[in-house]
Amino acid sequence: MSNEAKDPTAKTTAKSTAKSTTKSTAKPTAKPTINSMMAPKSREMRFVLLPRFNMATLATMIEPMRIANYVSGETLYRWEFLTPDGSPDGKNVQASNMMEIACHGLDHPVRQDATLDCVALLGSWGAERLFDNRLANWLRGHERHGVALIGVEIGSYIFARAGLLTARQATTHWSFFAGFAESFPKVDTREQMFTIDKQIMTCAGGLAGIDLVLHRIAAAHDEELAAEIASQMLHHLRAEPHFAQRPPTGAATPDVHPVIRRVSQILEERIEDGISIPELCRQMKMPQRKLERLFNKHVGCTIVQFYRFVKLQYARTLLVSTNMDIREISVASGFNSMSYFSHCFAKVFGRKPSHYRLAWPEAETSPSWPGTMYALTHAAKAYQAEKSLGETE
Repeated sequence: MSNEAKDPTAKTTAKSTAKSTTKSTAKPTAKPTINSMMAPKSREMRFVLLPRFNMATLATMIEPMRIANYVSGETLYRWEFLTPDGSPDGKNVQASNMMEIACHGLDHPVRQDATLDCVALLGSWGAERLFDNRLANWLRGHERHGVALIGVEIGSYIFARAGLLTARQATTHWSFFAGFAESFPKVDTREQMFTIDKQIMTCAGGLAGIDLVLHRIAAAHDEELAAEIASQMLHHLRAEPHFAQRPPTGAATPDVHPVIRRVSQILEERIEDGISIPELCRQMKMPQRKLERLFNKHVGCTIVQFYRFVKLQYARTLLVSTNMDIREISVASGFNSMSYFSHCFAKVFGRKPSHYRLAWPEAETSPSWPGTMYALTHAAKAYQAEKSLGETE
């Protein structure tokens, strides 16, 4: 019998000795350094651009991400531009200011050094009438896979038609909000800067894009990074989601008379059912003559003129953003007579209601928005000045 068999510990001892010898002669393993470690993947935001999208809104959403990379010294964010055009190679998409962005097709793969963080659909002029079944299916597919989705400006219409906003909070730009609320009664519409309902978000556009992206950066990283980005952008007054998109009609300046502000709110709330001027004065606990003087001084027109203008603006929004017929719009805007409605509309906006179903007709090289509050008040003030001059001569 061998010594190994006699001594069962001999084999183990030999193995241990060999292992110890190997270990002592091996080169020590270097500790991993920060530079040798694999960098975390960037978050990729994908912008789906529809023709006539708002270039300013796109810029406001990109800039916070660019500055996040700048102040952190890392590529925290990347972004790509896509088009639902159908071409696999994509094409250039023209914005409302005639500038163009080169876009990939919807099937363009995410970069290997990035993870898909969010998809934002930017729609503006004409998006309220658009339904693209392929785009809707593509968006629904991303929702099923848990990707965050943002409907920007009129892009909210496409989200709603795709069923992404049913029983969810949503917003759109205030100029289309009335039509959006009328068109999608199953959506919890909110006229505010942006909404966040789980993974589905909507944004009014404009500067609200900055605030929404900063909100997401703060959630993904920390509030200190978002605050530093806002400081770099000189964006000191950050908006919360529930902030109003605009002041009441006729109250565009912070020093507006509080009575004018309150009356504007009441009139906007009482468009369809209407409110008489005597009833308004009773609600305000103010004599009609005094209220008329305040409007002439601070707004430049009478209360009746102002109220009619508010109704007409509401009607114009419904004309361009819904499929309601003109009679329905006339009633919804508080006009008892359709002929009187058509007469007033043509006088203020320069065309019949039937000729105002598109905010930007295809035949026109650029859109226009006549009959603004600015035009009303300045025309009234010019008339008063001319009248006063005639009286002094």
